[in-house]
Amino acid sequence: MGSYLIRRLLIGIPVLIGVTLINFLIINLAPGSPADLYLTPTSTSADVARVEAELGLDQPIFVQYFHWLTRLFHGDLGVSFQNRAPVTELIGERLGPTLLLMGTSLVIAYLVAIPIGILAARKKNSATDYSVVGASFLGISVPHFFLGLVLIYVFALELGWLPTGNMITLGRGGGFADRVNHLILPVAVLATATAANMTRYVRSSMIDAFGQDYIRTAKAKGLGRSVITSKHALRNALIPVVTVIGVDLSALIGGAIVTEQIFQWPGIGLLTIQSIGARDYAVLMGINLIAAIAVFGANLLTDIAYAVVDPRVTYA
Repeated sequence: MGSYLIRRLLIGIPVLIGVTLINFLIINLAPGSPADLYLTPTSTSADVARVEAELGLDQPIFVQYFHWLTRLFHGDLGVSFQNRAPVTELIGERLGPTLLLMGTSLVIAYLVAIPIGILAARKKNSATDYSVVGASFLGISVPHFFLGLVLIYVFALELGWLPTGNMITLGRGGGFADRVNHLILPVAVLATATAANMTRYVRSSMIDAFGQDYIRTAKAKGLGRSVITSKHALRNALIPVVTVIGVDLSALIGGAIVTEQIFQWPGIGLLTIQSIGARDYAVLMGINLIAAIAVFGANLLTDIAYAVVDPRVTYA
């Protein structure tokens, strides 16, 4: 296992560098320039050239990338064009709220999806099964922004039960109960699609597991349904489900960008939207790097989870 992890980490380094190169090219080829932040409607072409020279944007794009990569190897992600603060500091301030939102959404989604998926599999082709499958397709199909707006309208504006957004209520100190109230709606949006997707996978895996010979043998021995489900079917059904966990993290990162914007949640997603509007290349590169590392780490943990769930899987 140790040698396998070392090989994966070594392979991941050029992959991450390639991802940063592609992101850098896409970001810099987009219309507009960060120099626009410092210019007025009356600015001349000479003013534009002067500002771009001060920001280092007058150099060839590959030279700019080489300078960024050199700073990265020294632990420096650069300085924000928008507010002149270090990128590492800006991302560090926003990382905690995003991890809180994504982690809570992931845990709640799985706590809901796994039991429901098992229930649907045990009641295959029943009204319960059809209801679960229908609700799953609906949960996957509804866009994050639409569901978020609907929840805000119903529970925040019409019923007044929950806040419309942000992470804490200004002037109340931001206690535990206050944070939970602010978490409910954005977590509901993010967890819906994740739970719907996971429910379908759990249901399919459990149906396949229930049809195996070892399950019929367990039934013939007189074992109870709960024992058969938890000790025999579930563990084997989790093997293909583990793959989805890495995919869910990637989807959560994309969904968090939209969800944080809707609920004004002060995390990486909201910072991404703000940086796109300001053409803040340095911050966008830092966020893309963090996202790429997160996806790579999730895939690596997925491989490790295979060995935990299935003892037959070994890595040399």
